[in-house]
This record gives sequence, C-alpha cells and structure tokens, in this order.
Amino acid sequence: MPKMSVRLAVATAALTVGLPLAGLPLAAQIRVDPNGVNVNSQGATTVFLTFGGLADQVPVEAFWCGELIPAAPDVGNRCDPGTLFGQLPIRYDRARLAGGRLTDIMSIPPSVARRAYQAAEDGAVSSFFYVRRFQSLGGGPDEYVAVTCRMTGGGARTPLALTDVRLGFAIETPVLELRQGEPAPPFQAEIAYTGTGRLRGRWEVVLPGEQPPDSTDLLTEATLPPEARGTQRRFTELGRFNEFLAAGGRLTLAGPDASRLPTSVDGVYQVLLRVEVSDDKEGNSNLGNAGAGSGIVNAGAVAGFPLPVLRYVVGSGGSELAGAELAERIGLLLPADGARADSAKATAFSWRPAPRAAHYRLELRGPDGAEVFSAIVPGSRPDYLAPPWLAERVMGAAAARVRWRVIAIDREGRDLVASGWRTLSLGPDR
Repeated sequence: MPKMSVRLAVATAALTVGLPLAGLPLAAQIRVDPNGVNVNSQGATTVFLTFGGLADQVPVEAFWCGELIPAAPDVGNRCDPGTLFGQLPIRYDRARLAGGRLTDIMSIPPSVARRAYQAAEDGAVSSFFYVRRFQSLGGGPDEYVAVTCRMTGGGARTPLALTDVRLGFAIETPVLELRQGEPAPPFQAEIAYTGTGRLRGRWEVVLPGEQPPDSTDLLTEATLPPEARGTQRRFTELGRFNEFLAAGGRLTLAGPDASRLPTSVDGVYQVLLRVEVSDDKEGNSNLGNAGAGSGIVNAGAVAGFPLPVLRYVVGSGGSELAGAELAERIGLLLPADGARADSAKATAFSWRPAPRAAHYRLELRGPDGAEVFSAIVPGSRPDYLAPPWLAERVMGAAAARVRWRVIAIDREGRDLVASGWRTLSLGPDR
C-alpha cells in the first residue's frame, strides 16, 4: 500500500474512534451523518446531511476531491489540491445553521460526477469526498469534515432526490392566455431523480392578488431543516399525488384534472408542484450519529433547487400583465430555423436578451421529445458556442435532427419566459 494511503487509513481510523495520533491532525469534533453515501456516477445527486458538534464554527465552503491530506495545523483532513473535482456552487449552497447543528444539502453537479468517473477510469478508486470547511469565530483552527461519495448507477441504494423538474401545459407556448371561463389544457411535470421510493405531494394554484411564493416556499419539504418543515405557505389545493418511483430515473407526473384550474378572474395564476418529505432509509440522517440530538430526520425527495412555477394568464381579450410577459419573449437569432450545423465545427447559438434574466438555459430535444443536451449561460451573454462534438454526444449518429429553444431564468432559479422552438440538423456538411 502506498505510504500516503497507509497514512490516510490510519488517520481515518483515528477519526472513527475519536483518538488523535502523534504526527496526525487532531480528530474533528464536528460530526456528520450520513458520512458515506452512494451517488450517481453518470449525473447529478443530492443528499441531505446533518453536521453536529459545532461550537462557535460557521460553514465556509465545500469541495469535492479524489484524495484527502492532513489539514494540520487545522483539524481534520482536507482535499488534496491536486485532485479537486469542483466546488459547491453558491446558488446550490443551502446550508442552514441552528444552534450547534448544521443542515446541509449536498448537490453534486454532473460535471463533478463526470470528473470522478474519469479519474476512476484512469485507475483511481471508485469513490471521492465532499469536504466542508468550518471556521471558528473565536480565532480557533479551521475544521474539515469529509463525506465519502461512492459511485453507483444512481438506482435503489442511492438517496431519493429530485435532480431536475420541468412543468408544462400540453400546448407549447411561452405564456398560456385564456379567456374568462375558458378551460385550461392538461399539464404535467417531467421529473428526473435518483434512488427509489414514493413521491408524495400536491398541486396548488396561486390566485391573482395573492402574495406569490418565495424561493423557500418552492423548495421540497425534505430540503428544509426539521424545525422549518410545516412552515411553508399553503395555497389553493388542486389535487394530490402518491407515486412510486422505480429505479429508472425519470417520471412524467400528470397534473390533476385541468378543469379544476380557476379561470373566473382576470390576472396571472401560478401552478405549484409541492413535494412532501418521504421516508427513505438511504437518505435518512441520524441526529445521534452526528452529535446533533436524537432521532432520525427523513429526507426522501430532497432537491437542491426551488421547483419551477407554471404560469397562465386569464384576461377578457388579453390582460396588461399578459402583454408585459409576451413583450419579454426571447427572440432566437442563430442558427436559422431548419439550418444544418457541421458536426466537425463548433455551433454558435444566439438570441435577443430578455429583461430580468439572470441566466439562460439552452435546450436541445431529440425526435422523441426527450432532452438530449442543455447548457446554462450567464444572463449577460445571450449566446453560446456549442462544442464540435455536439452531434456525436447528443445523438450518437452521423446526422440527426433536433429542436432547440432558450429559457430565461431569474435569480431564484425560476423560469421567466421561453422562446419558441427551432429545428436544427446536426451532421457533416455534404
């Protein structure tokens, strides 16, 4: 066994029993549960974590890496800088501190999973680490606490978590406009997930004039710390759902009877998908193991992002709000509709900017309607240069025909407005 591996094994044993060894960093006083989880090697994973034993420490940042090294003169083991896979993005950092306990949502981006998988292909071990650094407000040493992430297929032994949610009406339109009394079309949610278990919750509608939900209201219940559960605002309920999620990773969740959507008053309505917490042993957090109290915190159906909102407008002949939304519709520029992009060259996408857009999401969908590629672009850049391997990566074929569009996203991660669809042929020029 390599010298460093032996040292890390001894350090890990010391941390497990809580006894510092000579020449090694002191054992961390902060504990975490779960301290080892199965994660998806081919995509995103989200896990609910509980840290306990905090005194005057506050969380600073978190990294993923392939190897650990002693953090001396600080406490614990930190990431080896030569094996860093990524840092927890600020917009995904949902750590909440209450007393001596920290609730953390570990949202592993697909890019980190990809780098860890590539490292394993090159001969590294098939696991990596999530390391949280805590800083003392009293001038004490920093403390590092690690969680082991074991790469799997993202199936039954992975925590039940939502990794992507898209809401839509059966009619594709940036803003659905209805007249008073006109029935709404059916709607549904396209959900990507890891793990297995039951998905429980309800559909709600925010009526015109009501205070809209904030980003905390749009989180799944399992994403909240235990003391905050049950505090989210409730709106008019449309229906409930209770679905079993098999180890497939995708679900099309049909909405309730669309005739229940109100259309009697002019204004903007918001349809909400509210996901309740479920019991999932793979994602449970044991407070006793973390030194944060007693009992088990259920965390089935956790998500590291606010769920999107589905909007529709009711107006007798069109409301001013509907006009304002349509004025912000994104106009696509390049490529032209029906154009061909040479798979050997980078493909340039561009569009007219939309007001209030913090980010844009470029989507490509295949002939069957399934998403085959997406990219997040800063709101300051209404363009994207796709890599030259796009055709091969997207369809795995010499030529393919796809549809593409752009969606504007606000600072809370909610969809503002979408462009229409354009078609694009990917393949070599002939």
